[in-house]
Amino acid sequence: MKNIFEYILFLGFSRMFRLIGLRLSRKFAVVLAFVFYYLIPIRKETVIDNLLHAFPGYDDKKIRQIAFDNYKSFAITLIEILYMPAMSSEDIKKVIKCNNVEYVREKYNEGNGLILLSAHFGNWEFMAASMGVQLGVPLSIVVKPQRNPYVTDWLNRTRAKWNNQIVPLGISIRKIYQTLKEKKIVAMVADQRGPQESIKVNFFGREVSAHVGPAVLALKTGAPILYGVPVRQKDFSYETVFTEISKENLPDSHEEKIKELTQRHMSYLEEFIRKYPEQWLWMYKRWKH
Repeated sequence: MKNIFEYILFLGFSRMFRLIGLRLSRKFAVVLAFVFYYLIPIRKETVIDNLLHAFPGYDDKKIRQIAFDNYKSFAITLIEILYMPAMSSEDIKKVIKCNNVEYVREKYNEGNGLILLSAHFGNWEFMAASMGVQLGVPLSIVVKPQRNPYVTDWLNRTRAKWNNQIVPLGISIRKIYQTLKEKKIVAMVADQRGPQESIKVNFFGREVSAHVGPAVLALKTGAPILYGVPVRQKDFSYETVFTEISKENLPDSHEEKIKELTQRHMSYLEEFIRKYPEQWLWMYKRWKH
């Protein structure tokens, strides 16, 4: 019953935002942020604890301002996702300004397959949908199922609206490997905490478990990793530039190659988080193990 109730509420907000329009709906983000930061605090302690670890030199006032802005940023993202069913191909194409889309197309045309890597930053759902339309090539998007299966189904239908294919996490490695061998494009995020037994890399000066999937697949298939971070602008548009994560001068050991390549893409992401800390998703325990 809980899942059904949540899903009804989810649909209600989606329809409301579609009815009043995206510009007006975004103004509601401040209200959502206030409710879930002050009145019904959800993961507030986790957000603040993460920020304290990441920015030890910041005072309490600055940490709490970033934390509240982070809730507001996530609320904007959620509203935009809920609005997505009302968007046309032209709408979704315009939401991400990719400053080097031709470069991405050239890398795809090399015929080695392509890994488009991103993070829970800005609006990562806009990113995947928009890039598929801009490139004119369906992406295989690796997704993690939500706790609520009804919400998962809704999200997957929305993600597939622009012909992208959904690959659920769990069966993903074999499926993605085959997709890359077929010289297609795979899109994924890999910024969340990895399994406890996974390799450790440096992230904000501390060791963290990391997901090695992108590095393993890139080394095994020869596909390049292009990292794109969608940065929200003041006018609520998003800009990104795709950068190839270098595979040059890697260690001799295969395991060390995986670790070094993973470190490189995590370090690349860290640069963006330091510039725009409010736009990354801090709401889970990144340094748990």
